[in-house]
Amino acid sequence: MAWQPGEFGRELRRLRLAAGLTLTGLAASVHYSKGQLSKVERGLKSPSRALARLCDTALGADGRLSALAPVLPPEEVIVPTEHDEEVWSLQLSPDGSNVFGSLSRRQVVGAGFASALSIRFGGEPGGPVAAQAPMVLETSGLMLDQYRKLGQSVSPSYLLPTLIAQTHSLRELSGQAEGPLRLALLRLGSRYAEYVGWLVQETGDDQGALWWTQRAVALAAAGGDDDLAAYALVRRALVTLYREDADRTVALAQQAQTRNAPARIRGLAAQREAQGHALAGDECASLNSLDRARDLLEQAAHESHRSILGTRNLPDPAAMILGWCLHDLGRPRQAAEMLAEQLHRIPPEAMRTRARYGARQALAHATAGDIDQACALARELLGTLPVVGSATIAADLRKLARVLARHPGNASVRDLTPDLTSSLHLIDPRGATRA
Repeated sequence: MAWQPGEFGRELRRLRLAAGLTLTGLAASVHYSKGQLSKVERGLKSPSRALARLCDTALGADGRLSALAPVLPPEEVIVPTEHDEEVWSLQLSPDGSNVFGSLSRRQVVGAGFASALSIRFGGEPGGPVAAQAPMVLETSGLMLDQYRKLGQSVSPSYLLPTLIAQTHSLRELSGQAEGPLRLALLRLGSRYAEYVGWLVQETGDDQGALWWTQRAVALAAAGGDDDLAAYALVRRALVTLYREDADRTVALAQQAQTRNAPARIRGLAAQREAQGHALAGDECASLNSLDRARDLLEQAAHESHRSILGTRNLPDPAAMILGWCLHDLGRPRQAAEMLAEQLHRIPPEAMRTRARYGARQALAHATAGDIDQACALARELLGTLPVVGSATIAADLRKLARVLARHPGNASVRDLTPDLTSSLHLIDPRGATRA
């Protein structure tokens, strides 16, 4: 339903009076000021989606207010395509900055790159280079597990050059191998490319993340593995989720579940669908999706360790995602309790995962009105954020900053705000200005 000035406010007032609540009483329940609510009721101020969901819960409106809240047209997510005869270019600078790009071979020649230092595998299929492939395959698989562990505690920019080079090496080496060995190299290369895509998204580059995810799908398909195509839809749904595009998030997640994919991928897709439904304020659909996700992930418990996609650091993924969804469903206090319970179960070395859900916990406490607790949790995260360099974590901390801005008189807020703003600026100078 399209938002019309005044319509939301009239319905909010009607529901508030029917519940026997004064503006002061509703303000205490949703932790917005009485003045802000008054402006919303009178049509002088546009309600946020977050306020609509909180009021829905406080007044038992079953999503009626969320349906009346304004929705900004989401930015379109364009899935990049691969060029024919694509060449990868990785430029490494002494100052630590790195630039990656893809070009056609014609562009490479036209730009004069053909004269640059060139390192080639050479040889024919089955030749001397291919003889090294089994050892490379085994070692690269073990290295990927270690890279994933390292990625929990270092910035993506530290790992990306190495991972990109490793992906390229596996892709090129597969051309020198034959039979099952060639397919195995391509499949492992696809897992490297998928992980690169996740780290690129952590830098805040959604288009780059989608490009790498498409590369992963292409490598996997060439290696006889069509499952990654379904997981790519789950990854695309994560991009739309962070852009607060509930409809596309649900659609992509549902599309992933219609494919003949392993139970784990369908379980992860059902979790993403639950997050999309929560973002839209549909509690029933969100909880039903989570129940389905839990069943699927239990079925997948005995899948091969090497084939696992998605996080490996959540002992109970469905419970953690429930905590995530409860916040978006206007139940922030329950969300904070659930997230706190699950965070205690995450290994201390999984810094990135702990920070990601810790930021969500701090946001839930702030939304529930526990401002001092929210600030204390956010303070703990400030040392981790610059280390892991996560744009997705920063997204929730920007939301936290907006909630805290409604409490300028709180001493904890005044103390935290300069440091929080500074940390966000280090991660994303452009995004920090939106806080």
